[in-house]
Amino acid sequence: MAVEITPAQNGNMGSAVTGFTVAGATAEDYAALRQAVYRDRIIVLKDQQDITPEEFVELGRHFGTIVPYYEETYHHPDHPEIFVSSNLSADGRPLGVPRTGRFWHADYMFAQEPLSVTVFAQKILPPGRRGTYFIDMVKAFRDLPESLKQEARVTRASHSVRRFFKIRPGDVFRPLGDLIREVEKISPPAVHNTVVTHPVTGEEILYVSEGFTDHLIGAERDSLLRDLLEASGQLDETFTDPHIVLHTYEPGEIVIWDNRALVHCALHATDPSAPVMSHRVTTVDGHPFDANPTPAGRGAGTGSAK
Repeated sequence: MAVEITPAQNGNMGSAVTGFTVAGATAEDYAALRQAVYRDRIIVLKDQQDITPEEFVELGRHFGTIVPYYEETYHHPDHPEIFVSSNLSADGRPLGVPRTGRFWHADYMFAQEPLSVTVFAQKILPPGRRGTYFIDMVKAFRDLPESLKQEARVTRASHSVRRFFKIRPGDVFRPLGDLIREVEKISPPAVHNTVVTHPVTGEEILYVSEGFTDHLIGAERDSLLRDLLEASGQLDETFTDPHIVLHTYEPGEIVIWDNRALVHCALHATDPSAPVMSHRVTTVDGHPFDANPTPAGRGAGTGSAK
């Protein structure tokens, strides 16, 4: 069966991919998948129930250089390239970290070199709905009033992991100040343009998130960041903003998305005790993260917004 990519209809985001296997895919197939990720933001590989961890890692390598998560508590026990989110244990030790990602973010937004592509598999589905909310930040930027676009273009954004860093078992009883200093040393805040230019598509991306962006540099008013988050839908606690799209998982799916262009937020199962597990690999794709990193007029400092 040949690999077939079927884009969503009526302007919706994403494509469905059928006929794919890691063992049978050709270089041309992978090139088409990469093109679809950049074009459609999300691709969903169907019928991947039998993929092994080794094959999952191999799949990720076709989308760039895999970057393992910097905290080992999230690593797969046999394949550190795989980030594990689960509420399960093996041999008395947790398998990964439970209930991750319940806030708007792009993966590794707080890194000096943010990630390009995310490959995600829901390995154990809990009862009821389990999914991921997405916002296309290219469209979100395109929909901004012109005045907000101009304000955003001349600022830079500072991103930090400190708000959602999960306490590790060994951190119990440690002084909070020591832990904060360690987190900031291991993963210091990173500064990127508020508006990033996609190196493949040339599109402008509003690169801010409710979870990781703590302030804007060069902004002439403190309210600009909140205005951008609100306009993109990230402050809508009802998740009904028209920019928000929900993907609910079906057994055997692997979802691959453009981590530059999208922010996402996990929809967890209602029952936190229900068994659940997901695997993820993340990559840098070999392109510059931002095709226009230092355009004239953007703030160059690292201080706080006015």
